[in-house]
Amino acid sequence: MSVSAFEENITRMGHYVAHVKHRFPWVDMVLFSELAAYGPSPLKAEAMPGEAEQRLCQIAAQHGIWLIPGSLFELRDGHVFNTSPVINPQGEVIARFSKLFPFLPYEKGITAGDQFVVFDVPDAGRIGISICYDMWFPETTRTLAAMGAEVILHPTMTDTIDREVELAIARASAVTNQVYFLDINGVGDGGVGRSIVVDPAGYVLHQAGNGPEIIPVEIDFDKVRRERERGLRGLGQPLKSFRDRRCDFPLYQRDSGLDAYLYQLGPLTKPEDHHQGELSGPGGPMAEIKADSEALAASQDQE
Repeated sequence: MSVSAFEENITRMGHYVAHVKHRFPWVDMVLFSELAAYGPSPLKAEAMPGEAEQRLCQIAAQHGIWLIPGSLFELRDGHVFNTSPVINPQGEVIARFSKLFPFLPYEKGITAGDQFVVFDVPDAGRIGISICYDMWFPETTRTLAAMGAEVILHPTMTDTIDREVELAIARASAVTNQVYFLDINGVGDGGVGRSIVVDPAGYVLHQAGNGPEIIPVEIDFDKVRRERERGLRGLGQPLKSFRDRRCDFPLYQRDSGLDAYLYQLGPLTKPEDHHQGELSGPGGPMAEIKADSEALAASQDQE
């Protein structure tokens, strides 16, 4: 869906869901891109539950579907999170996932979440959620897989030149964790499109173009279970190998000292040298989220 940064998109999201159910009546779940409801402005953050989330719940209940509406900026305890609600066909929020890795330093003022989320769909399987920059950290997807996730829903808002790299990460995330990986990007003010759906063997089931597109996908949970038991083409079984590992990755113990090199890299700040590259043009959505995030951070500092 084409996302606007200047007006709410929830009404159009409802129209999209109605169209999907009319054209593909077998669809049980709809996933939108990151920040689809209001676009990339943290100044539009609101508490959850709140008006926006309630409208999305009504859409889910009206059409009897699972709805993952991308994400919204959530105001919680004086902080702003990038949060994806999981809404069941009865219109109930059964979980909320907050993005673990805001795209710092550009999403300044957005607070990182610290909880992983998986949920079960009756008579289907277990699904996990991550958001955009989260997939750049393989530990995120591996943790969800270890929690039993057979599908990863991954709403994204990428409008930058690294989208090509993200397509490779999506495939790697799928095959190394033997999951379906649905990396759904917005268009318009919500990204450059090129959404991708990958199966647990790493094969691309669909890759979208740069415009708005509806991607109907049938998930074969039995395929995930076969792949995990027998391996890719009867070969690699990475989840079992990870389970049976002898090493405990001491790097992840913060007092191990093995990550001393990382602290030589300097602070996480914007590059000052323009030759290091710009993320987007002056009027793009990344420019807006940077400006709004800085305004939000300034207001928080004043508080």
